[in-house]
Amino acid sequence: HRRFDYRPKTDPYCQARYTFCPTGSAIPVMKEEDVIEVYRLQAPVWEFKYGDLLGHLKIMHDAVGFKSSLTGKNYTMEWYELFQLGNCTFPHLRPGMDAPFWCNQGAACFYEGIDDAHWKENGTLVLVTTISGTMFNEMAKWVKYDNETGIYYETWTVQASPDKQSIVWFDSYECSKFILRTYQKLADLGAVFRKIQTNYTSIILFSGEPIYLGNETSIFGPQGNKTLAAGIRDFYYPFKPHRTVGEFFVDLFKIIDRVILNRQFYLFYNLEYWFLPMKFPYLKIIYEEVPLPIGSKTSFGV
Repeated sequence: HRRFDYRPKTDPYCQARYTFCPTGSAIPVMKEEDVIEVYRLQAPVWEFKYGDLLGHLKIMHDAVGFKSSLTGKNYTMEWYELFQLGNCTFPHLRPGMDAPFWCNQGAACFYEGIDDAHWKENGTLVLVTTISGTMFNEMAKWVKYDNETGIYYETWTVQASPDKQSIVWFDSYECSKFILRTYQKLADLGAVFRKIQTNYTSIILFSGEPIYLGNETSIFGPQGNKTLAAGIRDFYYPFKPHRTVGEFFVDLFKIIDRVILNRQFYLFYNLEYWFLPMKFPYLKIIYEEVPLPIGSKTSFGV
């Protein structure tokens, strides 16, 4: 996943149904001698609206919590889409614009408090390590860098097969990956993690070797490939929001026809388009263990 030099301003066309990080605050500077508990937080995606529904499918959202022993204050940190998942996964086809239009930025959100009921009811709230204030402050600097350079949400992992040793063509870049990066940073700073099982959700597409198609300019620009451009727009059209149930089922049939029967998928990754020759089983949601990291330094005496 490519890193960028800066985060671009979002276009006013991109609108979120739910405000991104509504109570967000700056990350505080902790006293060096503080002892801070670090919590693994996980709950079903969109639990506030659908309860445990997506939890049954193991589609989970991840976050990390902190508790300062000096102040007693709790904090939550997570990373998610600025304009909801659908906008990050598929583009808009806007009138008068040849190229698909993406609202696919993601970002970190930090705020005071941990909503115990939210994480405990259908998910996880468990202590994973303890760090010093010094380590927390170093982590905060890294979060700023990570947030300013890793700016685009990517829903899909793309693999060659379901086999555990399979080639990964493209890796996802979403909430769980941010938490895994945060844990690894803390481990590198000296955090020693407890030995507990930690599982994460991945949504995987299965494909033969991807074929590079080009970027927005080379495909949709004045000298672009008009046939390819029309094919990409045609592929994305059925994924638009639907107003009626009938419209949904018509487009669902088109999606099945294209992705499964004709084994085609167009992926937008790092601002470039790729063609995926799809393979059985085409798509799978997995909930698998990723062990907590082992650091490369000795602990700061915590």
